Amino acid sequence: MNSKRWLLGFLATVVALGAAVLGFNWLVDPFGIFSHKALEWPSYEMTLNPRTAKITYLKDHHQEYDSYILGCSSVSSFPVETLNEYLDANFYNMIVYGADMLDVEQQATYLIENYEVKNLVVNVYIDNAKDYNVESDPRSYAMPPETTGESALTFYPRYLFMDPRHSLDKLRYMAQDTYLTQPFDVFDEANGAYDKKVRDAEPIGNMEEYLEAYPVFADYPDLSNQTNEAAITGTLESLSRIKALCETHGIRLIVLTAPVYADYLDSFPWDQVADFYTRLAEVTDYWDFSYSSVSFEPRYFYDESHFRECVGNMALARIFGDNSVYIPEDFGVYVTAENAADHVAQMASAEPLPLEEYTDQVPVLMYHHIDPQADDNTTITPETFEAQIAALAEAGYTAIFPDDLAAYVREGKELPEKPVVITFDDGYLSNYEYAWPILEKYGMVATIFVIGSTVGDTDHYKDTDYPITPHFSYAQAKEMVDSGVISIQSHTYDMHQWGPYEDTDQPRENLLPLEGESEADYRAALSADCETIRREIQTGTGEEAVHVMAFPGGYYDTLSLVTLLENGFDISFSTEVGTNTLVKGMDQSLLALDRYNMNESVSVEEMLSYLA
Repeated sequence: MNSKRWLLGFLATVVALGAAVLGFNWLVDPFGIFSHKALEWPSYEMTLNPRTAKITYLKDHHQEYDSYILGCSSVSSFPVETLNEYLDANFYNMIVYGADMLDVEQQATYLIENYEVKNLVVNVYIDNAKDYNVESDPRSYAMPPETTGESALTFYPRYLFMDPRHSLDKLRYMAQDTYLTQPFDVFDEANGAYDKKVRDAEPIGNMEEYLEAYPVFADYPDLSNQTNEAAITGTLESLSRIKALCETHGIRLIVLTAPVYADYLDSFPWDQVADFYTRLAEVTDYWDFSYSSVSFEPRYFYDESHFRECVGNMALARIFGDNSVYIPEDFGVYVTAENAADHVAQMASAEPLPLEEYTDQVPVLMYHHIDPQADDNTTITPETFEAQIAALAEAGYTAIFPDDLAAYVREGKELPEKPVVITFDDGYLSNYEYAWPILEKYGMVATIFVIGSTVGDTDHYKDTDYPITPHFSYAQAKEMVDSGVISIQSHTYDMHQWGPYEDTDQPRENLLPLEGESEADYRAALSADCETIRREIQTGTGEEAVHVMAFPGGYYDTLSLVTLLENGFDISFSTEVGTNTLVKGMDQSLLALDRYNMNESVSVEEMLSYLA
């Protein structure tokens, strides 16, 4: 082969390989650039670059939304569902990593000029005072040409001719995708925010355990942050243009500053912080949530700038005057040019609330069967049970329902001085015959978690060596509920089966998935069980709200918690031992609550020591 033929062959090979790479990257489209459906996976594409993938997504879905919230990743914790409720709107969260105000301006301009926009919420973050017009990665932080005016001839080739391993990764992760959030698909494409299913199902309460899980708060790094005049000027000018654009188009604009963890804000010189927030008020009125008592509570945060949705809900409740939601008194101030100086001075004196003002310790007692012949670790005699309840009353304890815990967490409604939650698992007839009258006698209340499939049952396993212990009926349950002494809640409808005596090789003994069961099948089974037990209890007893679950056997995992929450079971109890810490505003402190197991061997003195 002569050199000319060799060269032509080589060039042809290079062209063919280039075309193959181009075609492969276009088809797989891992960054969500090309607006085609071949291998569409918006949550993955948004994870690689939310700036590009969200614009691509909106080209097909913009008619579903009429309002937008814009800003850096902290803005993801302002729930669009809450905004929709307050403003009768359909919000989409445009959160992008490390957004500077130029990114926000470009997004806002594109949205207003191309789609219907009724409301715009813009988050200003302290880092906007030190970063402006920054693009730390040419692919993951690039804004699409529709927003910047960049030539398509310079923009698209960086994605067409990129390393094809990006596309191979997308195909590989498609095969590994699960229902729960994973690092490669962290966005909820339908609302634009981070997918917080796992975060929302994370039981939280004990501070020591929280600091172990989030060590950044236990040993916060020594940072030294500085604002700069160029960034401040750019940020304020962009915000001014956004404001003018909204006024021109009759769009409601809400500007807010998101909460920041105290140690992070303290890493900036205070005079620079004060200067930035003061000058911000000269451009626009805004709601300031950046620095308050909330900033000192680690459990409200994931890290220095990412806070939990409960905090976002508190902020929105403040903005829209919703007094049904717990809000710390110093959280949220409407700042104008007239009050900015006073506000900044007051902001400098923010300090943590005493723990007793927003947390409470609540023990939970767990009972099962009451039997004159008590002989195992889940039974207790009527005499011992009455002695324990009498001792509680004499010691000044007030028994409360799970809904009282929820009112404390969600509304800030105070608990009695010495609260205790009394629970029973399974729904035995002995609860009706013995427990109910004794509780009523001493002015106590309790919650009974029934197994729906065994309510009123005396026939299960009757032809075996282990016949079922009798369970009360719904008629009896209704008597107890009507008395105001008892609440009936869920121990599942039929996910607490007794393995050796079931007619199946794989009985559902607890909430965990069966061996080999797919995620979809498991979630469908648990969801159906939740629907059935709620319907049965409401129909049989008149119980208004069936939303509390005691895990059969104490077993649960993240998927089960997520599925329970999606089905409205937002308070849950485990069999772990300990006293619970409730945190106002934090729904996660109502999950997987610990309980003390009570039986015939637990003396009155031992029981009271649990509660001390």
